[in-house]
Amino acid sequence: MEEKTVVDETERVEQAGQADLGRAGTAVKEGVIRSLKGLNEIEADIVSLVRNTVADALKLTADVAGMSLNVTSEVVKGAIKATEEVGTGLILSTKSVTKGIVMGVGDVGGDVVTVASQTVKGAVKGASEVGADVSLVARRAVDGVIEAGKEVGANAEEIAKVAVGGAVEAAGTIGNTAVKAVREMLIGVVEGVRDVAGAAFPARTPVGQPPVTATPPSPATTPEPAPAPEPEKPADKRRAKE
Repeated sequence: MEEKTVVDETERVEQAGQADLGRAGTAVKEGVIRSLKGLNEIEADIVSLVRNTVADALKLTADVAGMSLNVTSEVVKGAIKATEEVGTGLILSTKSVTKGIVMGVGDVGGDVVTVASQTVKGAVKGASEVGADVSLVARRAVDGVIEAGKEVGANAEEIAKVAVGGAVEAAGTIGNTAVKAVREMLIGVVEGVRDVAGAAFPARTPVGQPPVTATPPSPATTPEPAPAPEPEKPADKRRAKE
């Protein structure tokens, strides 16, 4: 009887422990959901703020094309300064800021392709200046402008091409390590987008060597047949018998 009581108590404790674990898992799940919803709301607010700010600024000028680049540069700088003052948030906010910029330019009929490239360049250079992870910022920036391009009806492939190219170009002003990190980070972005990977990441020729060109195959040649042996002359046959 005593042994059965011990077994029952052990089972009860195990069940209670499993119940506690279940409650803990549920609590974490619900907390994460609330946090993610909060992050989504924050990102949506940033997109809306940047979009409206850019569009309003460009509505006041007749030179939308020229002012778009200036406004883009100032907005990117402002966003980076904000994260500097707070001490965090650059990686989180970059996608929303770049998305808002492109959408704002699109709202006033600006050149979203050129602005997409300029925006990504500014984000990468700004990340380098504040010591942030350049490759992660590049990835978030490219994701943001591609999403914006799709929403404003721009050519997604062209946006992706110039965005990735802009990120790699900006990384090139930082150093070879930055270029390598950015290229590796962005490979996944261009996968599945037709013609983007080849255009954004062209094969590089080693320094000092001429470009490699394909050598056309030489036409197939048929070996000439060997000449037939000449028939023996009668005199030769007589000498052979002697």
